[in-house]
Amino acid sequence: MRGAALLATALVITSCGSDPDGDTADAATSGGSSDAFPVTIEHTFGETTIEQEPEKVVTWGFGSTDAALALGVVPVAIPFQAYGGDDEGLLPWIAEELDELGVETPTVLPEGDEVPFEAIAAADPDVILANYSGITAEDYETLSQIAPVVAYPGEAWTTPWRDVVTTVGQALGKEQEAAELVADTEQTIADAAAEHPELQGKTVAAVWDTAGTFYVYEAADPRVEFLTDLGLEVAPSVEQLSTGESTFYYTLSYEQVAGLTSDVLLSYASTQEEADAFAAQPYAQTMPQVATGHHAVLVGDELIAAVSPPTVLSMTWGLDEYLTALSAAA
Repeated sequence: MRGAALLATALVITSCGSDPDGDTADAATSGGSSDAFPVTIEHTFGETTIEQEPEKVVTWGFGSTDAALALGVVPVAIPFQAYGGDDEGLLPWIAEELDELGVETPTVLPEGDEVPFEAIAAADPDVILANYSGITAEDYETLSQIAPVVAYPGEAWTTPWRDVVTTVGQALGKEQEAAELVADTEQTIADAAAEHPELQGKTVAAVWDTAGTFYVYEAADPRVEFLTDLGLEVAPSVEQLSTGESTFYYTLSYEQVAGLTSDVLLSYASTQEEADAFAAQPYAQTMPQVATGHHAVLVGDELIAAVSPPTVLSMTWGLDEYLTALSAAA
């Protein structure tokens, strides 16, 4: 549902649910503190005040669903995730978390690039969490007529996973639980990274060659931040070759890719055939990492979605395969 941003962002996700009559139950909560309200949250469109603990939560964009579920709150409606999702629009780690919580699948909002205002209004939310999304100022104004909206800080589609969790925690009256969740997740990642000392301090460049365009991901991109969490460092060549066309990615001509030097090259591919096709290209063969075997490939839409961007649930979901690929290349 991330629309045009998906190519860059994915290159570049009481019980609630729908009853047979289509009615949606209230969100499940686990001990949000009513003493935390009212709470005011600043974002790129100003600030939003939530007067009391929300009972009906709608999520939009990416990561907010994950954060809410990880904090024990089941939204009444969640976005359809086409990239990496199943036929229902559910990402695998979302489906697993719902199963672990023992709740029905919430209402899944209609698939598409545009914000489904009518479907969101039908869910009758107390708050709309869109703190990793691409909503516009006009979208924000329209959504605000439905319920208080928590938008993203700074640029669209760039909120780090930690900030997604802490902001969702604020909005739900679970600030302390959110802080603990971030700390526990960081420890899990640190422990996994410690088992791969061969990655520590190695430089990395993350790229995707698709549809005739070669994308390079900048240090500000959440998937690159995740690589640095694992002990890798962004290769100096990434900044040196940057065209400045976006805060989190740029495109590079095939004539220039040989200059994108690093200890490890990480590329993404939906299928193994796509991965093999890239590695066989003459321009790819000019890249030292490909020529010398220091080339890691993350294959499969689900695994790519898990780090594009990483969320509090997705990071650990595909972590073993991710580290295996990086380790072999390092």
